[in-house]
Amino acid sequence: MPELWAGTDAGKAEHHCVLIDADGKRKLSRRVANDETALLKLIADVLALSEGQPVTWAIDLNAGGAALMIALLNDNGQPVLYIPGRTLHHASGSYRGEGKTDAKDAFVIADQARMRRDLQLMHRGDDIAVDLRILTSHRLDLAADRTRAINRMRAQMLEHFPALERAFDYKTSKASLVLLTGYQTPTALRRLGKNRLVTWLRNRKVRNSELVAVIAIEAAEAQHTAVPGEKPAAAVVAKLARQVIALDEEIAETDLLIEHRFRDHPHAEVILSMPGLGPVLGAEFIAHTGGDMSVFGTSDRLAGVAGLAPVPKDSGRISGNMRRPRRYCRRLLRVFYMSAMIAARCCPVSRAFYERKRAEGKGHRQAIIALARRRLNVLWALIRDNRTFEITAPPSPAPLG
Repeated sequence: MPELWAGTDAGKAEHHCVLIDADGKRKLSRRVANDETALLKLIADVLALSEGQPVTWAIDLNAGGAALMIALLNDNGQPVLYIPGRTLHHASGSYRGEGKTDAKDAFVIADQARMRRDLQLMHRGDDIAVDLRILTSHRLDLAADRTRAINRMRAQMLEHFPALERAFDYKTSKASLVLLTGYQTPTALRRLGKNRLVTWLRNRKVRNSELVAVIAIEAAEAQHTAVPGEKPAAAVVAKLARQVIALDEEIAETDLLIEHRFRDHPHAEVILSMPGLGPVLGAEFIAHTGGDMSVFGTSDRLAGVAGLAPVPKDSGRISGNMRRPRRYCRRLLRVFYMSAMIAARCCPVSRAFYERKRAEGKGHRQAIIALARRRLNVLWALIRDNRTFEITAPPSPAPLG
């Protein structure tokens, strides 16, 4: 029985769907609103045109505006292929005409799904993985907002109070942020004095309040010139400091939500047993793999998705030239890279592997990537066998005599 292919060019407000048969002839071309009722009618009309024939759906987005349509297709038992935007862009150049329309893109998506055999079916993933993807993405946004606010704050301080700007590490020192919520200029700090500043900090439960006060007063004594615009600049710095403190609290709350949800996953205990993988990195691993290793088939496939498996770039008589693939999940690579950096410090097995790679002449980054690749294989095997990681102690030397 012939098969039909439905390609969808997804958008925020509207999608365009084109249905083709085995000969590439259009059976339907329709623009439809990104609305449940309209999408259900489209699915029903496509299935009616198929007359019981199998339909393979393909789409160029796997989240965002396409999330509702993908969910409806999954609920109706329809197979959905994902065609990345880069793949669609390169494929479009081989079709007639230089124009670009939603209808043409939808046709190209359907035709590529008809001809290609290397496209992966989209899996919905378990509910925990979906929840973790949302929470970890939100945490990433919060962390980016925090970094942006700190950079803006330091840039502003550099203009009117450079001595205080370089006195603290504002990324790690909460005490310095509390200080900036009240005092941001050298004149204000000198007028207050060390003893009253210590009392002010202690009333706000700042640790090492005396040391913080000493550093702040020394910075104030180093500058007696009032820079133009100091007053509004101080107000901006105070506002940004309060914003960073609020973001720290929200990140901490999000971390608790992530940890509680992550520990509900059946692989949580196995993942946490790996040195360097805590609840947040473990949650990101589940979020970007869907929590189902069978989707990838082999550890090599997972390594390719994570950007840890090099691909050949040979030409002519040049062979053995390997490079990192251009298409890979950067957040999944971050999970393995960050965990490998932590494990290289705290895990004796990982540390020994890292030192061996450095002794072979590899740089720090190359050694960490090699360690990340090895750890991916270990984690894959642990999840497959449902067992936790155990560090095997080296054998004791045999007694003399």
